[in-house]
Amino acid sequence: MAADSAESALFLRFASASNVDDTLLEQIDADIARLAGDYVSKPVSELFHDIGALRRGVFDLLRGRQHPYQTSHLYLQSGRLCGLATHVALDLGQYTAAATHSRTAWRCAESAGHNGLRAWIRSVQSLIAYWQQDHRQAAELARAGLPYADSGTIAARLLSLEARATAALGDSASALRAVEAAAAARSAVAAVDLPGVFTFPEAKQWTYAGTALLALGSQRHVNRAIEASSQAIALYESAPQQEQSSGDLLAARLDLANAHLAHGDLDGLQEKLSVVLGAAPDRRTASISSRLRALSTRLAEPAYAGSPIVLSLRENVREACSRPALTNPPELPQ
Repeated sequence: MAADSAESALFLRFASASNVDDTLLEQIDADIARLAGDYVSKPVSELFHDIGALRRGVFDLLRGRQHPYQTSHLYLQSGRLCGLATHVALDLGQYTAAATHSRTAWRCAESAGHNGLRAWIRSVQSLIAYWQQDHRQAAELARAGLPYADSGTIAARLLSLEARATAALGDSASALRAVEAAAAARSAVAAVDLPGVFTFPEAKQWTYAGTALLALGSQRHVNRAIEASSQAIALYESAPQQEQSSGDLLAARLDLANAHLAHGDLDGLQEKLSVVLGAAPDRRTASISSRLRALSTRLAEPAYAGSPIVLSLRENVREACSRPALTNPPELPQ
């Protein structure tokens, strides 16, 4: 009996061993929240190394030994950090790297059994598909996240992504239905999200709605797009500085520029476009560069060939597209 109980005592010591404690987990949570909050308003170059270093540190902890609840928490933290790394790669236009990070994040969310992270990762994967011009896949991924959207603003985010993707497909009925569903989901939000890129502020929702409505093309929808994009800008500009997303502000202004162009309002086009062209290069993400290239193509259409204003703006856009924008930091994570 003594030998038998000694075996249990040995296992007790084994089961009690851990390479982390609750204080360390709390600190990692705080670091993730800080990085997610900073990501909204700071250039990627200022955050890239901190995100990578913390992610690798949590990976190393998972290779050690800890209590099951600590392991689950570390997987949740790993998933969130891989999600941040996905955003870095997205902003740099590195879609293969972004997809790799997102798959790892999904595996971590599964291991943690965390629905909120599952839903959020599907939203980021929808973004990857959207900016690779696979709008059908973007819509499907947004819908695939909805069964996991059990709290916070994630349902509004997924429905807004679905609206933007289906609008790009020319499916007006689905896009308008998703815009309305996103507004309803917003009104039902009760729980509080993590800060920064993990939440979906109302201003961002209006930005996405503006893009979706603009893509539908009719005069009525373009007018609604102007209202939505203007509302997004007003909400962002009235928010605290650290909550003002430079990328979304540029996107909303580019949507307004395109809306003014659709209405033949060249003065309005020039006004909104000048703000975008004057933005610092490190604020111009891959998605903003993509929008600028699309606008450049529109300005080159024969209908605008006789306009000196359009000719001047087209040259300005071409020059901006030729200048280096947000570029890859060294050692882009894979």
